[in-house]
Amino acid sequence: MNPDSYLVPAWDAPANVAALSTTRLGGVSRAPYDDGAGAGGLNLGLHVGDLASDVERNRALLNGMLPAAPNWLNQVHGTTVVDAADALPGTVADAMTTTRTGVVCAIQTADCLPLLLADRAGRVVGAAHGGWRGLAGGIVENTVARMREQGAIELVAWLGPAIGPGRFEVGDDVRQAFYSRGLDGETVERAFRAIDGRPGKFLADIYALARALLQSVEVTKVFGGDCCTVSDARFYSFRRDHATGRMASLIWLTDSAA
Repeated sequence: MNPDSYLVPAWDAPANVAALSTTRLGGVSRAPYDDGAGAGGLNLGLHVGDLASDVERNRALLNGMLPAAPNWLNQVHGTTVVDAADALPGTVADAMTTTRTGVVCAIQTADCLPLLLADRAGRVVGAAHGGWRGLAGGIVENTVARMREQGAIELVAWLGPAIGPGRFEVGDDVRQAFYSRGLDGETVERAFRAIDGRPGKFLADIYALARALLQSVEVTKVFGGDCCTVSDARFYSFRRDHATGRMASLIWLTDSAA
């Protein structure tokens, strides 16, 4: 893949952790799954209406960057976490973790938050799909708990491209869901800005909510959170385009700590 096809997280992960997050650029998919400028798009989702042959070609391009092909999950905005080494393709879950070198954790998004996590000792990595329902339901806490069960002690997190705080319009039901999570009122108030002239409507900051949830489980080293999928044409966005492709965020352990 060309350098425009992916981002490499800028974060404080150990040297034996590799990660990337794809854009919509540099693939073969045709409109509306293209790159937004008439060239092929790097859609990685088989479930969005794109030609399966094009998606498989895009996945083959991605696999050239990876030690092994991912086992893609059937994501349902839930809170289930699975072991990436044991998960079969199509397993219903929204996060995966691994302690095994060369096993790739992968999740797909097109506005929801991709969350990558690594143990600072380089023993465990994980990836989680953070839509608002998953965040409110406990996907962050469940993923962190699973990684700690697998031996992680100090974790570092990276928040990948997601819908930005100026674009994520929600109703009061979403705000109330985060009050119910036990977050303090001040945190919730900061994360939901009322829209003038539209009672009951708010602009939600999914990045702030994720940081607060990570803080609640003592993950304090958090990076990223500066790319808006709706505003930046490099990314697929369901909120912007409705018919659209899917990007992937991926993480794995390597053999080398150099």
